[in-house]
Amino acid sequence: MSELYTLVEGGQYLIENFDEFLTLLREHIILVLVSELAAITVAVPLGVIAVRYNRLKSSILSVGNVAQTIPTLAVIALAFPIFGLGFNSAVIALFVYALLPILTNTIAGLEQVDENTIEAAEGMGMTKWEVLRKIQLPMALPVIFAGIRTSVVITVGTAYLAFFIGGGGLGVWVISGINLFNTPQILAGAIPGALLAITLDSVFAFIEHQIGGEGHHDQSIATG
Repeated sequence: MSELYTLVEGGQYLIENFDEFLTLLREHIILVLVSELAAITVAVPLGVIAVRYNRLKSSILSVGNVAQTIPTLAVIALAFPIFGLGFNSAVIALFVYALLPILTNTIAGLEQVDENTIEAAEGMGMTKWEVLRKIQLPMALPVIFAGIRTSVVITVGTAYLAFFIGGGGLGVWVISGINLFNTPQILAGAIPGALLAITLDSVFAFIEHQIGGEGHHDQSIATG
């Protein structure tokens, strides 16, 4: 009963501060989207390079693994002297953390494309670039998208730490609530973040399923 009452209090806090909530939610979503777009822009080409030049694969994966193992607060601490307080440092930290799932899935997706399909395309006169653009990337897209989906969910949770350098987001309520022992404020910031992660995961899962169906169709045409 006390848990239900606490949840009700959290809902009341959110309603009473709804304008601030919308601002924090918007900041949180922007942090996630910008860092994810940056991670995709970097990780997918790195994955392509790793597959194309096998001797670089271990080095590229090592960079991704190191980025994932460094605590987010440590990345924030390193970014702060260069980019200062605020949005930019938060995005850098989230970007670093978002890289690995996209990178590993890009490599896995490209490597699982059937060699016979690639050889058939090359036999038809396609260049390596054309094979990559028209065959490998479309077939690898469902796996790459699964990595993006995982990365997005991780980033939604990690974005709460943006509070520590003035990056905004729902972490403002959660961490301030922890410091003030204000449970309704904590819940008002934490529950929407969890719902945001679940919603994004469901949306990306649906898109991934759609892409997967198209990818299998394209593969059957290419090998037919």
